[in-house]
Amino acid sequence: MVDIVLAGPGKNALNRASMGRLLADLDAAAGRPVLLTGEGDTFCAGLDLREVASLDDAGTLDFLELVERCFTALYLYPGPTVALVQGHAIAGGCILTIACDRRIAVASPRAKIGLNEVALGVCFPPRTMAIVKQRVPRSSWTDVVLAASLVSPDEALRLGLVDAVVDPAEARARADADLARLAASPAAAYATAKRLLRGTADDLCPAEDHRRRLDEALAAWTAPEIKARLLAVLDKKK
Repeated sequence: MVDIVLAGPGKNALNRASMGRLLADLDAAAGRPVLLTGEGDTFCAGLDLREVASLDDAGTLDFLELVERCFTALYLYPGPTVALVQGHAIAGGCILTIACDRRIAVASPRAKIGLNEVALGVCFPPRTMAIVKQRVPRSSWTDVVLAASLVSPDEALRLGLVDAVVDPAEARARADADLARLAASPAAAYATAKRLLRGTADDLCPAEDHRRRLDEALAAWTAPEIKARLLAVLDKKK
C-alpha cells in the first residue's frame, strides 16, 4: 500500500507544485493500492485561488490542463484507491475524493464537503465534469452541482459523495481495511475491470473536443469579475 498525502499552504490547496507532486506520486505507485489523505486537519480545500487569480490567460489555460491531468490520472489509476477525508474536501478537494474507488470521511462537526464551483462563477473543465457525472448520483446533481452546497460529512454520505462516515479513532483502520479488501483480488483483473468501467481520458472527453471545450471554460476563469470574486473569497477566508 502507498500513502499519498496532500500537503501545502491554504489547507492543502491544489497549486501547480502540489498537483505535479500528486501526478509523480501516482506514477511512482505504479498500480499498487493507494491511500489518499491530507496533511493536518484538512483533506483539500480546493484549488489555490490566489495562484489562479494571479495568472494570465495562457497561464490559466496551462493550470486548467494540469487540473484535468491530475483528476483524470487519479480517476483512471489502475489500482485500488481509497480517500481518507479527515476535514474539508471542497471543490477540487471534493473531485479528488469522488475520483477514488472508496471514500471514507471522518465524522466532524466543522468539516465541509462539496462542489462550490457554480457559486464561485467558474466552469468545470470537461473531463472533470465527466468524472462528476459518473461518480455523483444523478439524484444529487441539483444539490451538489447546481446549488453548489457545502455540507457536513453525514449529508455528503446521503448525497453519495462519500461511502462512510466514521469516528476519528477508527478512520485509519477503516480506510486500511477497505483498501485491503479492494486489493485482495488479482491486480491485473482489478485494473482490467476498472478500465472497462471507467474507460480512458478520451472516453471522458475526446481529445479532438477537449481543447475546444477547455477554451470555452477558460473564458469563465479569466473574466475580470470572476477574478475579483475569487479574490473576495480569499479575503473573506482571512
